[in-house]
Amino acid sequence: MRVLVVEDEPDVAEALVWGLRAEGYVVDATDDGTNGLWMATENAYDVIVLDVMLPGLDGYQVAKRLRERERWTPILMLTAMDDDLDHAEGLDSGADDYLSKPFSYPVLLAHLRSLTRRTLGARPAVLIAAGLALDPAGRTVTRDGAPLEVTGREAAVLEYLLRRKGSVISKAELLEHCWDAHSTGDPAIVEVLVHRLRRKIERPSGPTVIETVRGKGYVIRSEEP
Repeated sequence: MRVLVVEDEPDVAEALVWGLRAEGYVVDATDDGTNGLWMATENAYDVIVLDVMLPGLDGYQVAKRLRERERWTPILMLTAMDDDLDHAEGLDSGADDYLSKPFSYPVLLAHLRSLTRRTLGARPAVLIAAGLALDPAGRTVTRDGAPLEVTGREAAVLEYLLRRKGSVISKAELLEHCWDAHSTGDPAIVEVLVHRLRRKIERPSGPTVIETVRGKGYVIRSEEP
């Protein structure tokens, strides 16, 4: 998942970026509201973590202008002002959720997972397909109940495909949401990772979990009729 962090407190921003990347998220960050608005307008993100007190534009202004531009990326607003009126202003400006500082990091992750499930329509806490189960909270993968060893990047790609089960996802989209800006941008790295992931999650005599759609990308088929 690709996350934009807009936070001007250096210690908080550094902790957020480091922690989210350790969890397998692709993270872009800025400490300025005006630049955050530009980044959120020009790039596709799965969720935005947006502080209220920012130089340039404040968080309320950023959220409002994004919605005016019909950018519907879910926004988790961070505020040091634990007041009902501040929370109400944040939600009315276009934020989807809020979290008061100081916050617990596991609670932040839970809020992000909740926002992602709501946006993508994937309600189950555990994502399932063809005997495969991925728990985004624990970053664990099992097949028929047996644990599988996957890397953080492999888990990120698998989660992205599972959350869009039934839709064909291009290599470019996987690159954008599952690799950071410092990657080579070469679609071949997606092919290599998917090949490696298939070897771990699929059995020679079992069903194909990740299907290649020639010229378009990859899909995990929905099991619904």
